[in-house]
Amino acid sequence: MEVYDAVVRFFQEGGVFMYPIVIVLAIGAAIAMERFAYLSVAGSSSRRIWKKITPLLQAGRLKEAADVARDSGSAIGNVLTYGFERIKTARRRDDVEKALEESMLEVMPRLEKRTHYLATFANLATLLGLLGTIIGLIRAFTAVAAASPAEKADMLSASISVAMNTTAFGLMVAIPLLLLHAVLQTKTTELIDGLEMASVKFLNTVTETGNRKAAPA
Repeated sequence: MEVYDAVVRFFQEGGVFMYPIVIVLAIGAAIAMERFAYLSVAGSSSRRIWKKITPLLQAGRLKEAADVARDSGSAIGNVLTYGFERIKTARRRDDVEKALEESMLEVMPRLEKRTHYLATFANLATLLGLLGTIIGLIRAFTAVAAASPAEKADMLSASISVAMNTTAFGLMVAIPLLLLHAVLQTKTTELIDGLEMASVKFLNTVTETGNRKAAPA
């Protein structure tokens, strides 16, 4: 109970700028949770679909592999569907490779969507905290100027302590948001790297399968 009272008192003493910082925290937390869930599902589904497609590719059953990719709705499924469609008309390996690169350009924005806002919100929380402190200090010095000499020291120290609450709260919001941004960026990069690696393996496997079929002829 004492902790709760201390938190409430800390928030109340911070002034009006504590409220926009809370809003920034709420929006940032919502984005972080949504992105973490989306990337986790995208990564697990892509790995599952790749495990299904790999043996089909190695066996030369391209139509079945294409059906699995198309029906999966996963990130890797979208990428490989481009490749399967291009195989039907492509005459060179480079044509399929360009199709896969094009598909990556389509998938990447969905994986990176909204993550960059976390860094922006972290900076915004810090700036709001500093602004609240500056406004608080201005009010403190204005009030002290009209006070008696005996009261000035006590009033000034108390006012500065209250004004610093917004900066402290802004930093308490900004630091976790920056850490979440770094975690999500790493998760996104790993997922994109996995898609690129799968694209290369797909291209190599399809090329080797085509060469084996063409060899007896």
